[in-house]
Amino acid sequence: MIVTSQASAPNADAPQAAQDCILCETPGGEVLWAGELARVVLVDEAAYPGFTRVICQRHAKEMTDLSAPDRTELMNLVWLVESVQRAVLSPDKVNVAALGNMVPHLHWHVIPRWRDDACFPDAIWAPARRKDGVGEGAERAGTRLAAYVEALRTRLSQLA
Repeated sequence: MIVTSQASAPNADAPQAAQDCILCETPGGEVLWAGELARVVLVDEAAYPGFTRVICQRHAKEMTDLSAPDRTELMNLVWLVESVQRAVLSPDKVNVAALGNMVPHLHWHVIPRWRDDACFPDAIWAPARRKDGVGEGAERAGTRLAAYVEALRTRLSQLA
């Protein structure tokens, strides 16, 4: 079980908010749950139904800007999202990524993938290998998107 704790950085110089940071200024997607440390948002991406982000509530660029307990709590949220995706959407693979090169605000992408998606097996940001639109795997998952959101909200609500 994840216990929401106060975010505390071991580095006193770590910024708490940043100007011109899109994840400080906007939710970054449809907010499904928000705690003191992080929020979980659904990304509107038809080719990847269930694409979800776990976003640190305060501006931090790296995992080591967080305390050890906060790092554990954040990753437990990521694994919770992945487990619900697997249970409800049945993807062929789940990609978990934290890059931050374009948006240097700590956040994790949890992306259900299907063998017939346009970029598989490459990252979703790579050039498409197939031009035939949304694959059957994503179409099937799209029909279960509401069930995924409900299941994820239920699991997340049990954290408070």
